[in-house]
Amino acid sequence: MAQSTRILIKGGKVVNEDCSAISDVYIENGKIAEVGLNLQVPAGARVIDATGKLVIPGGIDTHTHLELAFMGTQSVDDFHIGTKAALAGGTTMIMDFAIPQKGQPLLEAYDSWRKNADPKVCCDYSLHVAVTWWSDKVKKEMETLAKERGVNSFKMFMAYKGLFMLQDSELYDAFAQCKKIGAIAQVHAENGDLIAEGAKKMLSLGITGPEGHEMCRPEEVEAEATQRAVTIAHAVNCPLYVVHVMSKSAAKVVSNARRDGRVVFGEPIAAGLGIDGTHYWNKDWAHAAGFVMGPPLRPDPSTPGYLMDLLANDDLSVTGTDNCTFSVCQKALGKDDFTKIPNGVNGVEDRMSVIWEKGVHSGKMDENRFVAVTSSNAAKIFNFYPQKGRIAKDSDADVVIWDPKMTRKISAKTHHQALDYNVFEGMECHGVPVVTISRGQVVYEEGRLNVSAGHGRFIHRKPFSEFVYKRIRQRDEVGQPTAVIRKPYEGKVVSV
Repeated sequence: MAQSTRILIKGGKVVNEDCSAISDVYIENGKIAEVGLNLQVPAGARVIDATGKLVIPGGIDTHTHLELAFMGTQSVDDFHIGTKAALAGGTTMIMDFAIPQKGQPLLEAYDSWRKNADPKVCCDYSLHVAVTWWSDKVKKEMETLAKERGVNSFKMFMAYKGLFMLQDSELYDAFAQCKKIGAIAQVHAENGDLIAEGAKKMLSLGITGPEGHEMCRPEEVEAEATQRAVTIAHAVNCPLYVVHVMSKSAAKVVSNARRDGRVVFGEPIAAGLGIDGTHYWNKDWAHAAGFVMGPPLRPDPSTPGYLMDLLANDDLSVTGTDNCTFSVCQKALGKDDFTKIPNGVNGVEDRMSVIWEKGVHSGKMDENRFVAVTSSNAAKIFNFYPQKGRIAKDSDADVVIWDPKMTRKISAKTHHQALDYNVFEGMECHGVPVVTISRGQVVYEEGRLNVSAGHGRFIHRKPFSEFVYKRIRQRDEVGQPTAVIRKPYEGKVVSV
């Protein structure tokens, strides 16, 4: 039976990033048609009672790697399973990364990601494109992607030496091009040279286990690269977005840069906000390896709370997951050498609940800030607001009915992801999505998914996001350096 395309959500508290109000929401043909009290709706609309619950914009996960071939294997959550899991967790849009091999055309990588994703996605998605090498051709392709292919964000790696890493001069050129075409420069900020040396050192000391992964990339290696990226971006007046901010010291760099007036956004991830890196020292190798990701989770147990505080007060801006899942037997590629453990953890399904538990339930943030960091801010930064990220007339009907009192226990036994473990195993979370609506259809309710592959669409994003570029433009107008006007020097010049 075809689902009713008309839905009336009654009696819930509609929560946007700026305010909350008890209101009904009427959905028709994939869009929000009306928001208000006592709405007159056509007969035959399906009525969902949301009394005592919140009605929020669907989550936007800014950072996933579904179906990613990496470190000799492929992540187990493909575009079908990964997006289904997202919907079950209250996320209605993901942003994945098209990552070209060194020397591969960016457009070719973009096309291949689209070809993989389009027939499989169960929720809407968009793509960031990675710049893994530099040439005039890459520069031209970035412009084509921004003008014609709906991409307004490009990710540069400062780590993964010999694979994806760019030098400072290349970062400067790539950032300058982002600025010219109205895109946002994203960085994976870790000092790749220091990591390479640190890894050699750990292995030479006989440290081959997962703890070596954290020890060879301590947090100052992340903080240093973050500071360098901020400096280079400032030199070209380009907006900067730091993906997966994992440590206190890197978060401080982002926070200080924002307080200095820089246009910089920091993205902590669900794992970094929910758990810490003490797991790397667990006696069970498989357990420890499950948490290996880059940059690593930090062993300082006060890190998650600190990152959450910064997220609550706008020093950090949005949340992703860096969902890049490898099963235990894939992780075991590195059983004798931590540098061969495929990097990545889960999160696409559990992000919303983990942030509600650690952020809202703990009293660090309110429901409006929750909506900002899980949805609206991403939509603003990446330029598809208020199409997404808002409950309002004419916005896309990506809506979640959220029960703040209900609890659930996270476990690999019950999650929808393809992974055989879960880094949040056993965590009790308040805040559960009870109904997820994607593109105006109920795709998840009563714990059951009802959605087919290809239901989601690719979301085209235009360059020059107002939210990001207003200040950049103003600075260009007023901040151009000028030469001092002076009389020419007429004295003697030494002969050389």
